[in-house]
Amino acid sequence: MKKLSKNITVVLLCAALMVVQAGCAKNTEDNIKDKNTATPVPVVSAVPVEDEPEDNVTNSMWGTEPVEAGINVSRIEGIKEDFICGADISSIKSEYESGVKYYDFEGNELKYAPLEGEKGFFSFLKECGINWVRIRIWNNPYDEEGNCYGGGNNDLDTAIEIGKLATDAGIRVLIDFHYSDFWADPGKYQAPKAWKDMDIDKKAEALEVYTVRSLTSLVDGGVDVGMVQIGNETVNGLAGETDWKNICRLMNEGSKAVYYVADTMEKEMLVALHFTDISETRYGAIAGILEDNQVNYDVFATSYYPFWHGTTQNLADVMKNISEEYGKKVMVAETSYVYTLKDGDGHKQSVGRDSRLPLDYDVSVQGQADAVADVIQAVASIGETGLGVFYWEPAWIPVQVYNKNEKGSKRVLRQNKKIWEEKGSGWATSSAGSYDPGDAGRWYGGSSWDNQALFDFKGNPLESVNVFKYVFTGTVKK
Repeated sequence: MKKLSKNITVVLLCAALMVVQAGCAKNTEDNIKDKNTATPVPVVSAVPVEDEPEDNVTNSMWGTEPVEAGINVSRIEGIKEDFICGADISSIKSEYESGVKYYDFEGNELKYAPLEGEKGFFSFLKECGINWVRIRIWNNPYDEEGNCYGGGNNDLDTAIEIGKLATDAGIRVLIDFHYSDFWADPGKYQAPKAWKDMDIDKKAEALEVYTVRSLTSLVDGGVDVGMVQIGNETVNGLAGETDWKNICRLMNEGSKAVYYVADTMEKEMLVALHFTDISETRYGAIAGILEDNQVNYDVFATSYYPFWHGTTQNLADVMKNISEEYGKKVMVAETSYVYTLKDGDGHKQSVGRDSRLPLDYDVSVQGQADAVADVIQAVASIGETGLGVFYWEPAWIPVQVYNKNEKGSKRVLRQNKKIWEEKGSGWATSSAGSYDPGDAGRWYGGSSWDNQALFDFKGNPLESVNVFKYVFTGTVKK
């Protein structure tokens, strides 16, 4: 077996440098296998039996006949039964800790960690057709005094807790490592505080050790990890690195760690790389760079928001070309759409009345369902290599509903702000400004996404949440 040139001294040194990172107590092996000797079996691999009618294969879970519903959804022909119908629910723990309540369609309260006889939040998601959840992980989203940064406070321990609840409900898990202490996106890709002064060699080793230890802890904690993202929207940087040679090196260290854990713990895990601002030219260039630098991965993933990223036809065309030219699986790691332009918590919306973004679907529950169904259709049309779609933060709703025109609105907003600071259920707390002074330092507060959730402001489910199962059958409007 081929071994890496790391000894126990280096591993312990990296671990010491990461002592402030949450959840890294689990020891790992001294040596880590290269992917060449530890190739996992792909997670999404169901192939229809040749002589069996396609309808019976693709729709066996939900049946083959249209169902009666309050929204119109067309059946997607040929969609695979194991197509990923996912949701990023990273903020759910902080929402519950903030006192938020959720309900099913009959008005029954959904419990975060249900006791016997109680209905659980994750079981409800499963009933709605959601078969995967995505959970982000930040290395250490706390300042030196232990104050949280917010955005769900998604450290490793939080991911283990959420992931175990999802797994218990029969839902698989995608882990989204940001390799940062707070939000990483095209405009922000800071290294974790513990890695800030490391050169690329030490940072690569730290990233590898951190990934192995984190995934080992997740699996030991009972989380069914089926896919792992090495970075989040990494079109401009990763863990503080902006040179593509260094970015690719970090990606390879991360993927090597994933394949090692998958092999040693006998699990099936895919490695995904995640990008945004979709275009044929840009994505083709990125895929070429990854190939030139021999980055080992399985899934080329993209964010796709219809108000920012063009048409679903362009989405399908670009991702199909990537799949065919580079032999990769493809998916949408993030998507969403508005069902209202109202503000629910007193914090400005990302897509609101004054955003002036193109809203090509109706701003309604039906429009939201149409937008999601079209994204699913685009990815499903790619064929076997089109893995699926994740909806971003469908449960990130107000702590308390705020209406500036109602009596007592100022008191509600004050209470919301207090809870956001204490529980981290807003997108950022004031403490996050010490790490991210540019954005968090100026605009910290609540959720800018509550009008794109699949629950209303009071926690009642919108029928658009059922789109994930309706695409298998189609609907007949009541």
